[in-house]
This record gives sequence, C-alpha cells and structure tokens, in this order.
Amino acid sequence: MERSFRFLACLACVVPTGSCVRTKRETTGSLLSTDVHSAPAQRWSMQVPAEVCAEVGDAAVLPCTFTHPHRHYDGPLTAIWRVGEPYAGPQVFRCTAARGSELCQTALSLHGRFRLLGNPRRNDLSLRVERLALADDGRYFCRVEFAGDVHDRFESRHGVRLRVSAAPHIINISVLPGPTHAFRALCTAEGEPPPVLSWSGPALGNGSLSVPGQGHGHQVTAELPALTHDGRYTCAAANSLGHAEASVYLFRFRGGAGGTPAIALLLGALGFKALLLLGFLAAGAARRRQEHSVTQDTPPRRSPSAAGSHLCTVRSDIQHEVWLVQPSRFPGPCSQRLALSPPRTSILKSP
Repeated sequence: MERSFRFLACLACVVPTGSCVRTKRETTGSLLSTDVHSAPAQRWSMQVPAEVCAEVGDAAVLPCTFTHPHRHYDGPLTAIWRVGEPYAGPQVFRCTAARGSELCQTALSLHGRFRLLGNPRRNDLSLRVERLALADDGRYFCRVEFAGDVHDRFESRHGVRLRVSAAPHIINISVLPGPTHAFRALCTAEGEPPPVLSWSGPALGNGSLSVPGQGHGHQVTAELPALTHDGRYTCAAANSLGHAEASVYLFRFRGGAGGTPAIALLLGALGFKALLLLGFLAAGAARRRQEHSVTQDTPPRRSPSAAGSHLCTVRSDIQHEVWLVQPSRFPGPCSQRLALSPPRTSILKSP
C-alpha cells in the first residue's frame, strides 16, 4: 500500500498544472521501411507541445523532436516549419544539411526572426522565434525530409499553438462629425487578450462607461455617440496584462455675439504666429546675404610661394640687365611682379 502511494505521488509530481506547454505525440499508423537496416520496432513519430505562450517583444521556443525507422541516417535532409496549416501552409523556416554534415544551412527565415535551435541529425527540430509580434500568434508545424524515397518524410499534423499576449495599446482616438450636427468619438485599442474599453468625459459626469466594442483580431473599437458637452474625453483600455489611456478634446464654435470674440482671439493667435515665422525667415535671409557680401569683399590670401623674404630675378631683353625685385616693393607672386618690371622681361629663376 505504501509503495502504491509513493508511485501515485511521483505521478503527481510530473503532471504540470496551469502550464502553457503541453506535450503531444504524433505517430504514423503503419511502419515505413525504406532502408535494409530499418528497426522493426521504430516508426515515424513527432513530439510537440500543444501550445507555447509568450509576450510581445520576447522570444519563444517551439519544441519538436521526432523518430524515424532508420537505425542510422547520415544522408541529405531538410527541416521545415510552416504556419497556419500542415502540408500547405506558408513556410517560415527551412534549412538543409548535406550528407554527413550536422550543420543545417538556413535557406529561409521569415524576416530573419526564425532560428533553428535543435540538431536534425539528433532528431531535434526545435525553433526559436525572436521579437514576437501579435501577428505571430498561430499554429506552427514542423517537418523533416530525408533524401530518397517519397515516404521518407514526416510532418506534424496538429502542430504547436503559439499564443502571443500583449498589454493593451491604444492605436487611434478621434472625434468625427455625426448626423444632425452632432459629434461622436471613436477609440481603437490592440492587445491580447482583447482589451475592454471604457469612456469618461463631461457628458458622463465623474464616472466612466464601459462600451461594448467591435473586435477584429486583436483590435477592439468602441464608439461614444452624441457628444453634447465640450471638454476632454478619455478612452481607457484594460486586460489582464495592463492598462492604457488616451484623450481627445472637443471644442465647438458657437454663432452669435458670444462666438465672435472666440473666433477673433483664435485668428489673432494664428496671425501672431505667422508674423513670428515671417520674421525668423527674413532674419535668416538677411544673415545669409551679409555673409555672402563679406566673402566677396575679402582680398585673396597670399599663396605660400609668395610668403617669406625671397627675391625674383628678371632680365630685360633690351638693356640686358638683371633686376632683383624685392617682395616688400612689389607684393604678390613672381608672375604678378613682372607687370611692374621693365617691358619684355622673362623669368630666369625664383629661388
């Protein structure tokens, strides 16, 4: 009796409670013998968890292991992961391993976020998904293919369910005109589980109103109709992971004597801002013109060849004399000093 009790206690220790990862085993209904060394007791099978849970922005690991009817296989193989449905769903990852190699070369990784963690040579196809988004939520299927016979391949039929959760996030809030000159407010939030939306504002007093929203995937939209009071309206979104808020303001111009000062005040403020903008633009243009004028009036700098205390030696073809021109008397490079020398001169050297 005591031994039976210990056995039941051990079973209770290994059964997970409240866990999001549950293991599922899939096998073929009949033995596939494609090799003379096939083991009669083995057949194709795959072990995957029923579901894996993770949050947006994190990474998730999708476990997948398999068995095959060969005692040993070192030929070419291909590992594939699909999403949506087995056999026909779009591929998100694919890699191939050459004969005798344990390295599976990646041929496809959707958005570069899928990476093989397992080693197909050791019957492990586990996949890691980086930077999770709500769009990654779905069912994934692993598949392995051996080169050779068409039956030397196997794919998970039920797959693993990846559940991606996210705190609520308000993606749009706006006020739109409604019928009979009324206004209505719209709020759209995203999250998983889908968030519950509520409104608060002048028309609702000091309280808030939970509004049933229309869901589309992970998004929910709620409307607050007939806004009868001006002021601030706040939309709140909440689920089990968090809370988010966003606000919008409603201010309507009214006709009559009371409306004219408000309109004049608004137009005056807009005109003042426009004058400030024009002043900044004019000041910038004047500064650029002044800098351009200073640049044109600045005399050119002497070249390094004209600096120092050297002499330019020139010869007169008429008088056969040599002139030693000093830089202090004739500033500028030698080619410019020739214009100040006697006519028909030519440069001999410029030490």
